[in-house]
Amino acid sequence: MGWIRPVANGLRTDHPVPGLPFINDERLPLDNPDAIERTGRNQGTGLWGRTDSLPGGGWVSFTTETKNRAYAWAVHQHPTDGRTVLLIRDRDMSSLHHDWKYGRSGFLYRHGGYWWDGTVWHRPYQVVDRAHEGYDARPVQDALTVTAADLLARPAQPGNARIAKIADFTAPEEPLPHWREHLALWAASRRPGSVPLERCVVDLRAPELEPDRLVDRTGLAQIAGLPLEDLPHPKYGRRDLPVPQTETAQGPRWSQPVARDWAEQRRRTHGPQALLSGTTTFGSQQPLGLVADHNRLTKIIRDSIEDADSRQQKRGLRRRRTTHEESAAQLAWWPAVALSDDTDFIPLSALRTTLIEAIIAGLAEDAERTTTADREDVFLGDIRSDIVKLLDWYILREPDGTPVLFGELCLLARLRFGLDPRDVGDLLRRSLHLDSELDGATVDALLDLALPPSAQSAQDH
Repeated sequence: MGWIRPVANGLRTDHPVPGLPFINDERLPLDNPDAIERTGRNQGTGLWGRTDSLPGGGWVSFTTETKNRAYAWAVHQHPTDGRTVLLIRDRDMSSLHHDWKYGRSGFLYRHGGYWWDGTVWHRPYQVVDRAHEGYDARPVQDALTVTAADLLARPAQPGNARIAKIADFTAPEEPLPHWREHLALWAASRRPGSVPLERCVVDLRAPELEPDRLVDRTGLAQIAGLPLEDLPHPKYGRRDLPVPQTETAQGPRWSQPVARDWAEQRRRTHGPQALLSGTTTFGSQQPLGLVADHNRLTKIIRDSIEDADSRQQKRGLRRRRTTHEESAAQLAWWPAVALSDDTDFIPLSALRTTLIEAIIAGLAEDAERTTTADREDVFLGDIRSDIVKLLDWYILREPDGTPVLFGELCLLARLRFGLDPRDVGDLLRRSLHLDSELDGATVDALLDLALPPSAQSAQDH
């Protein structure tokens, strides 16, 4: 989930974002989501509007602000927790719509993507769990929800605050100073029947978000086990870094759990390829299967050349200067590449599909022998050794595709047969230990990297 940075709070929001100005939203028909959509939809070039009902009740609605087209209004109406009214940049409208409608990431976002679902605060989504077609939701330890009532427990003077107007609004570059005064003005503007201040969520506090516990780029690199020079630079590679929890004059800062989650996902993404790579005779790093194919073909071709050379010498012909090893390596390289590419020679995508269907077919037999009530105690028989051998062949040539392959297996087993991803993960681990050509330590390291979080046993973490 990418974090959308709002630029202002609507005056009638129930959950103000700290540091942002309040803006007059009286033109928005907040009790009529269809009317909000019609404000921008089909009203001219560059204008847009959208409204949708939410599965659990409530709705979301968006519209370009016609008087200031750089911005858009975003409204989230929760069936029990009130409404969120935000002014965002118009270009962010579709992304926030996706997060609110489909993202399964709550509806309030703070501190670089920490999200609240109405009950629990979670860290930003980063670690992919393909068994559930989404991300692993990770609760914040010792989280404390801060309400408007908490912040206004001490008196605040709203005299220096003001409510902005949309027509001449420009998003501030820094958080507003003395924001509690603006919050007091907002509270004084609340209408009868509004959500009580005790239920108006403003912020999140947690030990991991304390300023002295945040880490800079050096700390992020250390947590990820990377040299600092290999870490993307915020100026040029910000999209490859986690969203920071705060920005300082010295640069971005991240919470340590967010840094660890980012490092975990990076290992899951790049780890299988690094684990299953080897050095070719040319000194380059390639998948172990490609290296093995090249070495095997090199030997075959070298032996063929030596046999031919031996026959030539017997007939008194001149010997070549190039060594047999060099010639064989050159001749064997492209056939070896062909074995690992998705070509008609060996169609890897078709092989992948066949592997998945073969393993799923075995799971189907086990599921048929188990009643629905016993699915939590299902015993899955070992994957056939021939299938494991083919699985070996595939992952040694496509190591970076292993997380997707294992994730799809867990997902299909869950959707088709109601099997717990953890049981499928245990099956893969057991079967690979029994019949894989990889050593046990490599098997465990690969599965720790490539299995979805929900498919790993508690002792694997």
